[in-house]
Amino acid sequence: MQWRNSSDRFGLVTGSLHWLMALLVIGLTALGLWMTSLTYYSPYYTSAPSWHKSLGLVFAALLVLRLIWRAATPSPGHLASHKNWERLLASGAQWLMYGAMLLIVTSGYLISTAKGSGVSLFGWFEVPALVSGLPEQADVAGAVHYWLALGLLALAGLHALGALKHHLIDKDNTLRRMLGMRLLNATENGK
Repeated sequence: MQWRNSSDRFGLVTGSLHWLMALLVIGLTALGLWMTSLTYYSPYYTSAPSWHKSLGLVFAALLVLRLIWRAATPSPGHLASHKNWERLLASGAQWLMYGAMLLIVTSGYLISTAKGSGVSLFGWFEVPALVSGLPEQADVAGAVHYWLALGLLALAGLHALGALKHHLIDKDNTLRRMLGMRLLNATENGK
């Protein structure tokens, strides 16, 4: 598998970023929902939010890297077999997910810095609080963070269902291109 995207498949960097970020979306959502249910007496009351914030910073860095990589390495085009509505839906969902991820990261940062404290990355260093003290900053950012995270999870679920539909029902190369699998038929890619 090549590092960069080609005209007919995604490269190793794009695929790795895609799957790592997918795991982080699921993990961060689960961790976020779990940690908000913890009581003051839970042994994880302080460690769970620290892990969530640190992993959120890792996710933010990966998101920036992914957007830079996307600009530097164009994605393969849609398959010739894709219908116009599928192309529009896929592109729309993809940009909605990017927008949601950016807003989730930003709102998470605003929650964490609302009282003027920076955000620690696993205790290695701290990302400073550049914005703090806005009216109801933590509450507003918290609501945005929560609802967008659930929305992103739903969109990602639809994205996964679409990929499975292409793989199992349409039997095309949509999912194979992201997994680095052997492509079924090179002429299908619109060449």
